[in-house]
Amino acid sequence: MHKTSRTSVFAAGLSLLLSALSVAAQDLPADLHRGKALYQDHCATCHGQTGWGDGPTAASLRVAPANFHRFRSFLKSDEELLRTIEHGIVFSPMHAWTGSLTEGQMVDVLAYVRLLSQQSK
Repeated sequence: MHKTSRTSVFAAGLSLLLSALSVAAQDLPADLHRGKALYQDHCATCHGQTGWGDGPTAASLRVAPANFHRFRSFLKSDEELLRTIEHGIVFSPMHAWTGSLTEGQMVDVLAYVRLLSQQSK
């Protein structure tokens, strides 16, 4: 095999491998168990164990934390909620989690928040 042929085959194979890895990473489902653990560690203090906005620090906050069971939470898209997790909300206690959580972890938390929002008290 000529050097250019081997290089072309190698480049094509590498391109195919990278494409497959990219698609596989996008298709991974959210990990609800990890989302629950992350939520309990990072979110429950304000939003409460079950997402009602009644965490132990909620009463001391100037801006009430989101209650994920309210109708308004259902109206927000996953992209909007993920953006809130990533960047926080200006002039509120909800701070950005970018840098503390990976994108995958934020997606896991979002999936768990969606699950919480469907549960009743």
